[in-house]
Amino acid sequence: MTEQHDTMMYPTIEELLGRTDSKFRLVTLGALRACQINSYFGQLGEGLGAMVPPQVLTMSRKPLSIAFEEIAVDKIIAVDPPEVPEEDVLADTLIPTGDADLGGDDLDSADQGEAALDSAS
Repeated sequence: MTEQHDTMMYPTIEELLGRTDSKFRLVTLGALRACQINSYFGQLGEGLGAMVPPQVLTMSRKPLSIAFEEIAVDKIIAVDPPEVPEEDVLADTLIPTGDADLGGDDLDSADQGEAALDSAS
């Protein structure tokens, strides 16, 4: 018979790893949700209501602990982002060709301004 010791962390890491497909997903999910919870607590007095409040009743005050408790009871789940077609990704990263105005005229006027300041001194 194995003896089970009380741990400082609730829920346990083993229980949380069972809710996600990898430890990296667990860390990312917990960190993102903890940031949201922290922002929610920061905006409480402002009445904005843009953030989702904690989804569990807890005695914990730490955002990461609250996030892990939400993950443990399946209130927060990881969802993969939608895939973007390759054509859309390439269209967003195109670099303009030589026909684009690179702002060379602005450099000339800036140089003239400096020369005018030097002659006024």
